[in-house]
Amino acid sequence: KSAGFRRALLKEAVGCMITGDVETGKSVLRKYINGTIGFVKLGEQLGRSPKVLMRMFSAKGNPQAKNLFEIVAYLQKIEKTVLRVVDRAA
Repeated sequence: KSAGFRRALLKEAVGCMITGDVETGKSVLRKYINGTIGFVKLGEQLGRSPKVLMRMFSAKGNPQAKNLFEIVAYLQKIEKTVLRVVDRAA
């Protein structure tokens, strides 16, 4: 997959979550992880069990904000991108 497509998928996942559509955001992020780094390598890099990470992004998973932002920060690092929140009302 192209770098642009991967970044757009990551942006979409985070965008969904910050607008309150957490379930869609988790689903998109799970697809992103599966299609790029994979849960095994992500777990190795973060010192976490891949099974725990997979459960976080399952339909019934409920990741803590700290864990979620740690994962998103790492994914931004490997994509060499920085996602920003922009106030569109301003």
